[in-house]
Amino acid sequence: MRSKLFVPGARPELFDKAMAGAADVLSFDLEDSVPEAGKAAARVQVGLFLSRADVAASGRRLIVRCNGTGSAHFAADVAAVALPSVWLLNLPKVESAAQVREAAAALERAEADNGVVRPIGLLLNIETPRGLRQAAELAAAHPRVAGLQLGLGDLFAPNGIARTAANVHATLFALRMAAAEAGVFACDGAFPDVGDDEGFRTEARMARELGFIGKSCIHPRQVGLANDVFGVSDAAVAEARRIVAAATVAAAQGRGAFLFEGRMIDLPFLRRAEALLAAAARAAS
Repeated sequence: MRSKLFVPGARPELFDKAMAGAADVLSFDLEDSVPEAGKAAARVQVGLFLSRADVAASGRRLIVRCNGTGSAHFAADVAAVALPSVWLLNLPKVESAAQVREAAAALERAEADNGVVRPIGLLLNIETPRGLRQAAELAAAHPRVAGLQLGLGDLFAPNGIARTAANVHATLFALRMAAAEAGVFACDGAFPDVGDDEGFRTEARMARELGFIGKSCIHPRQVGLANDVFGVSDAAVAEARRIVAAATVAAAQGRGAFLFEGRMIDLPFLRRAEALLAAAARAAS
């Protein structure tokens, strides 16, 4: 999931355009981008789109960000969008394990009503100090949790935290450690300045170096930037192949650790090389 494109649920004219684009994942939003008076209509529009036969058959990874568990819209959102075409339900502003379990229970009921066979996972938005502090616990609260996503804007602005490189790095690191502890993936959040390509790249590179799998995009022009930063280069693939080949030779000689081009390679480095080759194969398929 190199790039995850945000698609406002109140803008149905954008739905097919987004499907035709280059984003790895699309995230249809029923929360912040939709005004209160338009919540019900957006829910219906997104549900109808996700129910289309061509969308279901597309094989695209589709996410819906619903309104939070404390919202009057939560139950209706889940009932409308828990459909076979949906990969993950994105739960905003998560701060307690009880919220995660409530969302999982709502998904289970809606899946039964809508004939969903493959369980829909949960992507938790970490957007508050309490949420960040408890992120590992939240991620481990239910087996449906697939990943954590950071919301720097919601986390920083209300608390007077400047979006400096040091503050961003510290927060990304904290979330990545929580995701690693729980065994789920970490996805970086949005970068607000659509015209600042270098700013987007800087944050994306930081997230990539910390092991995040991709970055959210609020405009199609950011998709190519995310795909480039989080993509697998030909040079990296070639090196990974050499590492795997050298490991095969070393194993035949009874060595679990060996020197490779001046560096020591042992099992964690080998697993990383194998994961990179698997990611490259998925991207090429």
